[in-house]
Amino acid sequence: MSVMHRRDIQPTLETAPLDNGPGRKDPKKAAMSGWIGSALEYYDFALYSLAATLLFPTIFFPSENPTVGIIASLATYAVGYVSRPIGAVVLGAYGDKHGRKKVLVFAMLLMGFATFAVGLLPTYGQVGLLAPVLLVILRLIQGFAVAGELGGASAMIVEHSPDARRGFFASFSLQGTQVGSILATAVLIPLASLLPDDQFHSWGWRIPFLLSAVVILAGYIIRRRVTEPPAYLAQSEAALTGKTQAKRRFPLFDLLRTHPWVLVRCIAMTFTNVIGMATLIFGVSFATQKGYGIGFTSSEFLWVTMAANVAAVVTIPVFGALSDRMGRRTLMVAGGIVGGLLTMGYLYAIQLGSLPLVFVCVVIVQGIFFQMWNGTFATFFQEQFPMRMRVTGFAVSQNIGLMIASFFPSLFTAIAPPGSANIPLVIGLTTLGICLVSAVATLLSSDTKGKTLDELETR
Repeated sequence: MSVMHRRDIQPTLETAPLDNGPGRKDPKKAAMSGWIGSALEYYDFALYSLAATLLFPTIFFPSENPTVGIIASLATYAVGYVSRPIGAVVLGAYGDKHGRKKVLVFAMLLMGFATFAVGLLPTYGQVGLLAPVLLVILRLIQGFAVAGELGGASAMIVEHSPDARRGFFASFSLQGTQVGSILATAVLIPLASLLPDDQFHSWGWRIPFLLSAVVILAGYIIRRRVTEPPAYLAQSEAALTGKTQAKRRFPLFDLLRTHPWVLVRCIAMTFTNVIGMATLIFGVSFATQKGYGIGFTSSEFLWVTMAANVAAVVTIPVFGALSDRMGRRTLMVAGGIVGGLLTMGYLYAIQLGSLPLVFVCVVIVQGIFFQMWNGTFATFFQEQFPMRMRVTGFAVSQNIGLMIASFFPSLFTAIAPPGSANIPLVIGLTTLGICLVSAVATLLSSDTKGKTLDELETR
C-alpha cells in the first residue's frame, strides 16, 4: 500500500486538500460544523433515551407490575420516533427548498426547548396522569426536531466533499451523534454515583435536562456560521431564474413519484438499528430493572453505554474512510449481520452477571460491528437521492425506519418479559432476523462505489 493510500484512510480532517476560495467546497468546515451540531443535538436526544430506561419507569409511570412500568416508559421513548416522519417531511422540504443551514439552526433550537422543558416537568406523584401526558408532548417535539438533523448535516457535508472522500467526511456527523451520547452519559454518571437514590430520582435527574439551555446556545452560534454547498446554491439560483423546475416541486411528492422503491429499501436498511435497540435500550432494562432480577445498577450500565459510545467515536471515521475504498454496501451488510448475530452473546453476558464480559461484548457488538453500518449508511443514503430531494429522501426514509424500529424494545419486553426463559436466545435471534431483512435491502440497492455526485444525480 502506498503512502498516499495510507493517508486516505486516516481518520483525521487534516489530510484533506481544501480550497477555501469564494464559492468553493469546504469539506473540513462542513464536517466540523456537522460534527459539533450533531453532538449538541444528540446530547438532548440521548439524554431522554437513558432516562427512559433508568428513571422514568418509576418517576412518570409508577405501577405495582414492573413489566407495565417498563413497557410504558419504553413506549414513551418510542413516541419520539412517531413524530419523526412528520418532522422529516416538513424539515426535509425546508432543507431542500430553503437551505441546509436554515433547517439545521431551526431543528437545534426546537430540540433545546423541548429538552429544557422536560427538566421542569412535575412527576406522577405530584400531578398524576398530567405528568406522562406532558412528557409525551415534549417527546413528540423532540422527535420532530431531530428528524431534520442528520439529513441536513450529512447532505451539507456530502455536497461539500470531494467525490473520493464522501464517506470519510460524512462519517463525522455520525461521530458527532456518538459524542452527544457520551456527553449525556458523562453528565448522568456522577449524579447517579454520588447522589443517594432518593435524591437522584427526586431532583438530580433534572440537572442534565436543564443544562441543555447552555448546549443549545453554543449550537446556535456554531450553526449560524455554516455556509451552503456551492452546488446547492447553483441549483437554487437556477430554479429562481426559471432554468429548472426543481424549485416548484414539493420534495415529498417528487420523492414518491420518482424514487419510491429507493425509499422503501432505505427504510428497510434502517432496521439495522435494531442492534442498538437490543443492546443499549432493551439490554439496559434487562440488566437493571428489578423484574428481571439480574442486579446490575444504573451507574454500572451508564459506564457500559459510555464504553460503547467511546469505541464508536474511534471506529466511525475509520469505517467511513474504508467505505470510500471498499464500497459502502460491503461494510453495511457485514456489520449488520455479524452485529445482529453477536447480540445474543452480549445479552448472555448480562444474564451471567459478568460486568467485564459485558464491557467486552458491548464494544465488539455496538462499538465495532454496528459502526461498520452506522458509520457508512448516511453517505450511502445521501447517494441514493438527487440533490433536489436529498434531505427529504434521507430524512423520510431514516425516520420512518427508526419509527418502526423504536418499538422493538417494547416488542422485546413483550416477547421476553421478566421471568421468561432463554431471553438472550429469543431476543438475539429476533435481532438477527431483522438484520437479515436490512441486508437484503442493502444488496438490492445501487452500488455507489467510484461514482461522482454528478453521475448519481442523473439516476
